[in-house]
Amino acid sequence: MTILAVFHMKGGVGKTAAAVNLAYLMAQSGAKTLICDLDSQGSVTYYFRIEPKVKAGTKVLTKGGKHITRNIKGTDYDHLDLLPADLSQRHLATQLDQVKRSKRRFRDILAPLHQEYTYIILDCPPTISLVADNIAMAADRLLVPVIPTTLSIHAYDQLLAFFRKQKYNQDKIIAFFSMVERRKIMHQTLMQDLWEHDPHFLQNIIPYAADIEKMGLHREPVAVFAPHSLSAQAYRRLWDEIQGWLSKTASV
Repeated sequence: MTILAVFHMKGGVGKTAAAVNLAYLMAQSGAKTLICDLDSQGSVTYYFRIEPKVKAGTKVLTKGGKHITRNIKGTDYDHLDLLPADLSQRHLATQLDQVKRSKRRFRDILAPLHQEYTYIILDCPPTISLVADNIAMAADRLLVPVIPTTLSIHAYDQLLAFFRKQKYNQDKIIAFFSMVERRKIMHQTLMQDLWEHDPHFLQNIIPYAADIEKMGLHREPVAVFAPHSLSAQAYRRLWDEIQGWLSKTASV
């Protein structure tokens, strides 16, 4: 089982769109996949047409066990399950602070799913709370979408600083450029600079595109309602590169 967390300290960077589309592609390859909606806004849950409500609220992510298994829902797609969001998750950091091994709760509660899933992908809220510590401890890799703008890169630098301060393994971080407008000289310049100086960045990018924005209308992954679009192709190339990266690092 590989746990991938789509995470950034800044919102509005294409995080949820990436989580939905990557999870769909994982499942389409035949790998049993679970996507967990950790954001109380419930965008992933909305995209997959599931009611944003779970039994026992934050106990799902603080106690695990039957609280997780009885809340996992099937989606419209083969091999793809969903753990829905719940509004009570807005208090998750406070609840985590009240349990033992508070920084390791996510890792502990997801461990029993090892035999059930090939991939678990976490769609994470933008935060630097105890939730972020749990994400850093639980995930085998963090997928970090970065818009090639000053503020988004600054937030990415803050994430690296957080990892250094907490002594978390920075090799877990896999960054990629999101919402890219190639016509913008600043986007091109910033991407080229980071590709040259930061080994965390993948080569494939996700464009700023109307098809991705239309996910909210269709409530489906891009590859379902626009399978031949440039956006769908971009997510496929990104997933192919992530798979290659995972295979390469696993063999080291």
